[in-house]
Amino acid sequence: MESILLNLITNAIRYKQPGRVPVIFIQTYSVNDQNFMEISDNGIGIDLDQYGDKMFGMYKTFHRNPDAKGIGLFITKNQVETMGGSISVTSTVNIGTTFKIKF
Repeated sequence: MESILLNLITNAIRYKQPGRVPVIFIQTYSVNDQNFMEISDNGIGIDLDQYGDKMFGMYKTFHRNPDAKGIGLFITKNQVETMGGSISVTSTVNIGTTFKIKF
């Protein structure tokens, strides 16, 4: 769990919107005995129409950040699934991104 949170929080910081104070919101909740965790940010967002099908692929990057390796979300997805969960993403360019983990 520590590695999952570290990667998603680090990405939120790395892909912050220039000129905007970064905000990261983490919440957990249950619906019908199903547990969820959401990590949201107000960063640069991801164009899901263009990159959505590649989101959790190995060596896939979506911005021109020189630090991007394209492995973090791939590893995160595998870690979540190994624990019996699933991960999804919603994002709007220039608004932010939310990763939702279902346990």
